[in-house]
Amino acid sequence: MDKNSHQTHDVGPVPHPDHDHHHDHSGHDHGFKGHAHGANERQIAIAAVLTGGFMIAEVVGGLVSGSLALLADAGHMLTDFAALALGWFAFRLSRKPGDADRTYGYDRFEILVAFVNGIALFVIAGFIVVEAIRRFMNPAEVMGGTMMAIAVGGLLVNIAVFFVLHSADRDNLNIRGAVLHVLGDLLGSVAAIIAAGVILWTGWTPIDPILSVLVSLIILVSAYRLVRDAGHVLLEGTPKTIAVKDLEPALVEAVEGLTSVHHVHLWSITPERPMATLHACIAEGADGTKITRAIKRELKSRFSIGHATVEIEFGRCADEGLQRPGAHSHHHADAGHRHTHHGSVHGEDALTKPA
Repeated sequence: MDKNSHQTHDVGPVPHPDHDHHHDHSGHDHGFKGHAHGANERQIAIAAVLTGGFMIAEVVGGLVSGSLALLADAGHMLTDFAALALGWFAFRLSRKPGDADRTYGYDRFEILVAFVNGIALFVIAGFIVVEAIRRFMNPAEVMGGTMMAIAVGGLLVNIAVFFVLHSADRDNLNIRGAVLHVLGDLLGSVAAIIAAGVILWTGWTPIDPILSVLVSLIILVSAYRLVRDAGHVLLEGTPKTIAVKDLEPALVEAVEGLTSVHHVHLWSITPERPMATLHACIAEGADGTKITRAIKRELKSRFSIGHATVEIEFGRCADEGLQRPGAHSHHHADAGHRHTHHGSVHGEDALTKPA
């Protein structure tokens, strides 16, 4: 093989010597589906049914008693029901295999749902705060007894739903979004019980909107974290469990014949499904196929990356000299090369020579 030639080894656990790597992603089992996904789907369905059923009781109770805390919690439960139903649909949709238009499948839809759930929590919290201000300015009579009965029932339902979801995969952003919605409901029920107790004991109705605002602030903190994490995935951010600065030296140390690693890109379809592309510079005369297999094994075992594209290089980087004016470049000290995002094609196996 020419000293300055390059090989790109694409997706798959073991590349073949003939470098003909046409893979149909629709048939791949990526490991995060199956039993865990099925369990998540069942649990989120149960939670949706319980939440939707009691939401109706809270709406009626809030209207009858005049409690903002109950109506706020009912409104939150309405969005929870919608969020849980949408989350259930996301799990159902993610079962579909990849196709020619969506080679990675439909798993990213779960992240979109989580992101939307987070935005919805912001809207709900804002609505509650505005309504609370209106109640401060125009106090309304609240029936503490009815409010207390409905709030206690809501608390019991929310505790049941929380434990149903608590046993699901809490690292799944879709489940996290659902749990945060239900946790907000649970806190809302607690606030309604406290407010009802104060009203029954003292007759002081401002406690109702005060506690509603407090719950809203707690919801906002959780909503921010959910939107931040879902947005990180949607923006192709590096998985939080993997650091590029650790991956590069780890591969060089573990794989014999590998001299340097650069042009590393890490992202994920979902937090459970990390991806990687990288350039691997190997020693002259080394077996590129053997090293590619070793790199993929190390990525899988040490970093849980089951899908990687590895471009083997001898002497020179395939992207060298391909940088366009104004293109963003990376300088990696370990390789002494300057690289650009725009010069490399990672989607297919090829034997290329630099210009």
